[in-house]
Amino acid sequence: MGAKLRVYKRRIRSVTATKKITKAMEMIAASRVVKAQRQVAASTPYASELTRAVTAVATGSNTQHPLTTEAEQPSRAAVLLITSDRGLAGGYSSNVIKAAEQLTERLKAEGKEVDAYIVGRKGVSYYSFRERKVVESWTGFTDNPTYADAKAIAAPLIDAVQQDTAEGGVDELHIVTTEFISMMTQTAIDDRLLPLSLDKTLAESEETAKGEILPLFDFEPSAEDVLDALLPRYVESRIYNALLQAAASKHAATRRAMKSATDNAEELIKSLSRLANAARQAEITQEISEIVGGASALADATAGSDK
Repeated sequence: MGAKLRVYKRRIRSVTATKKITKAMEMIAASRVVKAQRQVAASTPYASELTRAVTAVATGSNTQHPLTTEAEQPSRAAVLLITSDRGLAGGYSSNVIKAAEQLTERLKAEGKEVDAYIVGRKGVSYYSFRERKVVESWTGFTDNPTYADAKAIAAPLIDAVQQDTAEGGVDELHIVTTEFISMMTQTAIDDRLLPLSLDKTLAESEETAKGEILPLFDFEPSAEDVLDALLPRYVESRIYNALLQAAASKHAATRRAMKSATDNAEELIKSLSRLANAARQAEITQEISEIVGGASALADATAGSDK
């Protein structure tokens, strides 16, 4: 019985140590998600206004630019998947990978080849384990991305869009990431960045109607030059915003997962404590029974010797 009690105590100590770790990780994630939320809030207006400006240039001119012109028969698409470098975040990475798989299947069903670009070790490991080709990957910054990281990601993607498909280029650029909605809700989404969907971006503008955008801009030296300058910034800003959204979502998911782990550890400690108390009580009861039995046997032996 004493051995069983020692086992329970050892398990309680182990679970208590785990609880301290998960509680600390929960507090760290909670502090990081607040910072990530502020970064998302700061970057979103810039990305939205830049998208509006690019849309205005594209709709206000007859320029046929490769980054805004739909291919007649698109045959190749690039998919940028943003995952995490670390685990312990519940279903965060698996959900966004699942969304990327669904997008890939949809593009293949449309007769398009898919080139994969991966951000985060989780996505890289997923594709590597399945021996799938990855055109380019980036790791090591998903918890705290910078604009320089977004520029490094955007450069090869823009080059791929500008190249002919016969030379390894693509007709479309899609991004799969996790949208941060609230501390409790993060949703895996896919969005097409290029070619720019003018009807969609115009519809998303709540303050400006289609006919009201055009008079706000003059194009110098030309609309094509303006597009050449703006579109790389557009892609970089959208990717940067997606990285920040993903980082905030990951921290929120980590906080939620670690809180669940801490709560489970508390419940396990309570359960083990009850079992340990029951084992201790059984041990005490057995010791009392042995003492009483020994005393009774001794009394009987003494009575027999007196006769």
